[in-house]
Amino acid sequence: MKTKIKVLFILPSLKAGGAERVVSYLAQSLNKDKFESSLLVIGSESDIAYEVKDVSLIILNKKRVLHAFVPILKIIKRSRPDIVFSSIGHLNAMMGIQSIFFSNIRFIGRETNVLSVLKNYTGKKNKKSFGGGIISKIGHHYLHKLVCQSEDMANDLVNEYNFSREKLCVINNPIPMSLQRKKEIVPVGTAGFKLITVGRLKKQKGHLRILEALAKLRFPYQYTMIGDGPEKEVIFERAKGLGVFEHLVHIEFTDKVFEYLAESHLFLQGSYVEGFPNALLESCAVGTPVLAFNAPGGIDEIIEEGVNGYIVDSIEDYSEKIEAILKTMDSWVPDVVSDSVFRKYSTAQILGRYEELFIESAQN
Repeated sequence: MKTKIKVLFILPSLKAGGAERVVSYLAQSLNKDKFESSLLVIGSESDIAYEVKDVSLIILNKKRVLHAFVPILKIIKRSRPDIVFSSIGHLNAMMGIQSIFFSNIRFIGRETNVLSVLKNYTGKKNKKSFGGGIISKIGHHYLHKLVCQSEDMANDLVNEYNFSREKLCVINNPIPMSLQRKKEIVPVGTAGFKLITVGRLKKQKGHLRILEALAKLRFPYQYTMIGDGPEKEVIFERAKGLGVFEHLVHIEFTDKVFEYLAESHLFLQGSYVEGFPNALLESCAVGTPVLAFNAPGGIDEIIEEGVNGYIVDSIEDYSEKIEAILKTMDSWVPDVVSDSVFRKYSTAQILGRYEELFIESAQN
């Protein structure tokens, strides 16, 4: 084995998103005595939402992943990394195809969602069509390993898409190192109970059922919704129809998400499916408890009932639980909520598991 393992990380873009944040963090944080990292971004330089330091950064400025096939092939041929690590389904499939040309390089993908459930909210109705069809399925087959963010994701790939469990590796997302725990519960002021959701405004994120639950509340509250997406107007119209809009504060993008989480009393998760919900995890890490609908994608791995939040099954239960949490707000200790996730998902633990995976892959 070489003195240092060369790892080429590849992303479709560096827009604001969970996969982008996690992979760019990995590229910058691997032990520099053991690894030599570089990060290749297919998309535009103008879309970059995360600062990248102390690592070689390559930006292709291509509009589509497929347009980058030949440029990436040339870069891999020239740089000869030991590991190529990609994230997000269609890119993983393309890198699996490219692995055919490089027998001595290990190609590892990182999947981002529970695909058989996600298809119900993206219009891809054929559950046997993994990430877009037969070519995609063949591409994934050629990957050396596929990292899953949760057990739900791994089980889905085995049960619905006939993946070998030996090809899969479950590694959860890490808590960002820059996150600061809050010291105490924010008093319930004149604005009322402070509720927050962070996430893309897409159907699978379930904002509409959160609004329906909020419409049942009969006490003062403020609902901060951070994120942008294709369902924004639909969500706003529904909020107006339910009489919730006057309680709504919408922020399309901010680099102060942790501060907003710390200032809130309760994080609301409406998702029908997740991969491994970063914002929910980060809310717990800050010390703000969470309330989520029962859904696949690692939610039940993060939430410990009565310790850092609750999981419910219906809109009625959701609104009732918000009220119950408000009445017991003084019993939620930020350090207890925070410790529940730090002991499982600290950056040191998760980074160590990725380093172990890369070392093992490079040796085989």
